[in-house]
Amino acid sequence: MKIAILSRNPKLYSTRRLVEAGKAKGHDMIVVDHLKCTIELEKRSPKIYYNGAYLEDIDAVIPRIGASVTFYGTAVVRQFEMMKVFTVVESQALVRSRDKLRSLQILARAGVGLPKTVFTNYAKDIDHVIDSVGGAPLVLKLLEGTQGLGVVLAETHNAATSVIEAFNGLKARVIVQKFIKESGGADIRVFVVDGVVVGAMKRQGKEGEFRSNLHRGGSASIIELTDEEETTAIKAAKAMSLGVAGVDMLQSSTGPLVLEVNSSPGLEGIEAATNKDIAREVIRYIERNV
Repeated sequence: MKIAILSRNPKLYSTRRLVEAGKAKGHDMIVVDHLKCTIELEKRSPKIYYNGAYLEDIDAVIPRIGASVTFYGTAVVRQFEMMKVFTVVESQALVRSRDKLRSLQILARAGVGLPKTVFTNYAKDIDHVIDSVGGAPLVLKLLEGTQGLGVVLAETHNAATSVIEAFNGLKARVIVQKFIKESGGADIRVFVVDGVVVGAMKRQGKEGEFRSNLHRGGSASIIELTDEEETTAIKAAKAMSLGVAGVDMLQSSTGPLVLEVNSSPGLEGIEAATNKDIAREVIRYIERNV
């Protein structure tokens, strides 16, 4: 098969591993910078022009779309769908996953456990917002934030009030979430491919840091999921209609709580922690569907 990886940088770990895994299975792998694609629309004749030629005979695409270029990246994925090309992550699912509020609404409707979350349109009754999530400490997240950026822990009622007022003054939209103290600054990243858990790791934030993102100094180790954690991860990926997903969860006294479902999860941390060939599982997923 001819498989295209939509990635801005062929040197990135995840992109390189997917190329290696595809070639190891005998496939023709190409890396396409989606921002350099030209979309051509014509009645029943969708085309993509790239590097001086039309992209033809592509059997499948693996979107690796950065959050900052979601709009155009999604348009390229949608164009491939119009060309009847199989995509590991569908365009609509990609759009939904990038909208934090919409994602949480979808997950809540599907019955997936979540930290209690409140979102308002710059409400004046800040005390009610704080009390709704159980009071301080609480977590505030910018709707457009990624990789731990735009996430603030407000440890007191006064601090929470000040931060919310500041965000409101800047017209920055935030969601307010209950702080899960018992998680101890750690979360779980579960990698789901085609409705099956293929790897899981526990990420621990560095000393004094409540965010567990690896690039912020956190560490990762392999973890054996409970049945409830595995079921929750699969349910979350299915609710978001994602064939490939990184489901981030907190361990709490009431069971696993989903923080986010990532549509372009990185491979480096999970492969290092689990010593599993996750990239090969993605290629196998394509083989089963094309």
